[in-house]
This record gives sequence, C-alpha cells and structure tokens, in this order.
Amino acid sequence: MTAGSLGARLSLWLALQSLAGLGLVCGALYLALDWTLAQRRHETLAQKETAVRELLAEGRADHQPEDLPHLLEDMLAGHGDLALRLADGTGRTVFARPLPAGVDAPAHRFAVTVEGWAAPVEATLQLDPRADAALLRRMAGLLLAAALGGTAVVSLGGWLLVRLGLAPLRQLAAQTGRLDADTLARRLDGRAQPAELQPLIAQFNALLDRLAAAYAQMEAFNADVAHELNTPLATLISGSELALRQAGSTAELQDLLGSHLEELDRLARIVADMLFLSRAHRGAQARCAEVASLAALAAEVAEFHEAALQQAALVVRIAGDAAAAVDAGLLQRALSNLLGNATRHATPGSTVWLRIAAQPGRTEIVVDNAGPAIAPEHLPRLFDRFFRADPARSQADQHHGLGLAIVAAIARMHGGGTLATSDAGRTRIGLWLRGAQMTQTSSNGAPS
Repeated sequence: MTAGSLGARLSLWLALQSLAGLGLVCGALYLALDWTLAQRRHETLAQKETAVRELLAEGRADHQPEDLPHLLEDMLAGHGDLALRLADGTGRTVFARPLPAGVDAPAHRFAVTVEGWAAPVEATLQLDPRADAALLRRMAGLLLAAALGGTAVVSLGGWLLVRLGLAPLRQLAAQTGRLDADTLARRLDGRAQPAELQPLIAQFNALLDRLAAAYAQMEAFNADVAHELNTPLATLISGSELALRQAGSTAELQDLLGSHLEELDRLARIVADMLFLSRAHRGAQARCAEVASLAALAAEVAEFHEAALQQAALVVRIAGDAAAAVDAGLLQRALSNLLGNATRHATPGSTVWLRIAAQPGRTEIVVDNAGPAIAPEHLPRLFDRFFRADPARSQADQHHGLGLAIVAAIARMHGGGTLATSDAGRTRIGLWLRGAQMTQTSSNGAPS
C-alpha cells in the first residue's frame, strides 16, 4: 500500500485544520450571539416588570380601575412582541394581551401588591422570540458560508504554498533523474535548497561518493582480473600451439606440461581466492573455537615460511600472546599472507616482528618489518583486491594481489578490521579481532 502524495496529504490536512478552526470560531460566534439575545430578552422582561409595577402602583392612586387596561395598552404600545396577563387573587383575568397563536415563549411571572386589592396581582410577561430566532438562523447561514468559504480560500492558498514548498524536492528529483553510471562524478546542487534539505543532500552526495569509489574499484577490479588471467591463459595457449606445430621429444612435452600445470595452478589459486572473497562478501562467518595461544599458532605459520625467510635473509620474532575464540585455519591463512607480504618487502638481513596484543575488547595481530615506506595515499587501499603500490607490478607472476584483501575478509569474518601504518622506515600491517584475553607478554627486545 503506497503512502500517497505528500502534497495531497499536506493540502488535505490544511483544509481539515482550516475547517475545524473556522468551524470553532463560527460556532463560538453563534453561541455568543445566542447568549447575547437571551440576555437582552431577560433585560427587556426585567425592565417591563419594573414598568408594570410602577404603573400598577401609580394607576391606583391617580386613575380609576376601569382606566387600568388603557394605561397598560399605552405602556405596551410599540412593543408588539410583548405579551402581558394580569390576574387577581381569585385567578380572574384583569388584563390580557397574548402572543400570536402558535407562538410559544417562556413565561416571566411575578406578583405585585396593589393598594386596595385583597390579594397581590399575579403578572405574566412573555417576549416573542421569533425575531431573535430568525436572526440566529440568518447568522447561522452566514457563519456556515463564511466557514466553508474561508476553508476553500485557505485550502487553495495552502495547496499553492505546499506546491511551492515542495518545488525543491521536485528539483532534486530532476537532478537525481539525470544521474547514471556515466555521470557518477556529478553531485546534487544544494545551493538553492532550504536548510531542511541540506542534510539529505549532503548524505546523498556522500552516497554518490561511495558509489563512485565502488564503481571505480569494480572497474579496476575487472581490469585486474583480466590482466591476472590473461598472462597464464596466453602462456597456455601459445605453449599448446607450439607443441602442436612441433613434434618434440617426450622430455620437451613433459617440460611443457609441467609449465602448463604451474600456470593452471596459478589460475586455480586466483579463482579459489576470488571465490573465498565472494563468500566473505556475502556475509560468511568464521567458525570460531577457543585458541589458548595465538603465539603458538603464529609460530606454526612462521615455521611454514622458514625457507622463504631464510632465502630473504630474514628472521621472525613473535612478541606477546593472547587467547581468543577464532577460526584457527582462517587466522593461519591471514598470518601466512601477512608474513608472505613482509617477506617480499622487508629489508634483507632485518627482523620481522609478529606482535600479538590484547586491547580492551579486541586482539591485535600486526606484522612489523623494516623496509621502504608506503606512501600515505596508498595505505587506505592496501587491502583492496589486486591493488599493488608498485605500479610496475613486480613479482606479478608469483603473487596476484589478493593476499591482503583476503586478510581484510578474514578480519571481517571475525567481526574485526585491518591495521596499516608506514613511517620511519618501518611498515606495520595487521588485523584486529573482537574479544581477547592476554596470557603472557614477551618483548624479546622488540623495537617500539
């Protein structure tokens, strides 16, 4: 179910609020007028009561009893909406001026003591309400028309204001509609946009920055994959063509097949590493188990690299230890990639330090080696797939540039991340994992 148009909803709410507000105002005016008319009728009856009392008191002194009706008629002259009835103590009607037939009005009764009469005179006053009722009806119609008309005017104005207020959103929608894969360098222009939209524009532009970087990385990745696969495939194809054209000896064919096997092994390793990175990218998690000594696990990796280290005239030292819940196989693979990377780039005759340190809530494992510094702009990209800081792609035939990317993937599979610094002639590359328990620390004269 869609949420509908934002402009339509805002316009509808403005119309309803306008109708409710004007309805309350007009209702209050109607009630105020009704109360005012009721008060005026009450005051009129009170005034006429006073006049009747005075007339009865004066009439008995200055006039004959038979003159009383004429005096009362004179008093009521010009007041056709008033009705008066006088009754003596026996209930006999002395004077009566009723309302028109069919008119009902509240009765205002009071007693008047008249000198010479045996009992007080009971007087009843009534005021014809038809004029006030007609005024209220006319006023109700006018107020209803005013409420509806005012609501229509306010709603139209509100619709125009909402349309004008949403114009920046339509402009942003038009700008985003012009973006595609070929224009990822373009950004939303928020200079003419209101302050409320600036955070959205900033976040969207930041998203475009990330998308552009990811797209560029994907393009570079595709180029790197093509480059890495092209060399062994070209070797296999050319070697096979040569073997088919020339009938060589069994030894030559064996050498050729051995060369092909090496290239196929390289292809297989590239494909296997790419499949591993793909699984890690899709959210694969490490199968962790408690490892009592990460230093012992690191020593096994160092022993595996012993021949390569001796050939490079390097010595490995392990500093520190910790216990952690890790996937031992994956962590050994990550450490093997880190040591292999250090072996290729460390200064011959130097010491490679493998440091294990337990920090609050995490374990850090860093390979520290002496060697050429890595440019600061390259450090954030060290763990990208197929990235090489060396533009000449030295040793590309043995190393296809996925080692550190696999280290980053293994760190993420353990809920951790990567570390990389290079300064003062030393490069430190490693990873950190969640959770740690320090078991022992051994500096072994390690440099700081």
